[in-house]
Amino acid sequence: MRKLYRFLWDCYRNGQLEGLFIAEEAEVEKAVGGYVYFGEVLGKHSEVDGTLEARDITVKSDDEVFVSKLAEVLLGNADATGIISGFNPLDALEEEAD
Repeated sequence: MRKLYRFLWDCYRNGQLEGLFIAEEAEVEKAVGGYVYFGEVLGKHSEVDGTLEARDITVKSDDEVFVSKLAEVLLGNADATGIISGFNPLDALEEEAD
């Protein structure tokens, strides 16, 4: 099931990262606990990274009709997943080394 999520990381004096994105519930659940690396998105030497926690992501809507319409209007496809605005931590997940 796809949902609309909000991501928020407080990076203290450097600022904050936030985003609004559509993703599959299972994909978000799998990502929680994973290592996320955004790089120097808040300026030189900022190195924003860490472990994604459940509290970092909140569900803004689980209404399937609304999420589909939003995806159609903003992403160009009613079945799409992706970033509406800002940052999507799922795009910054680092793969585990084998």
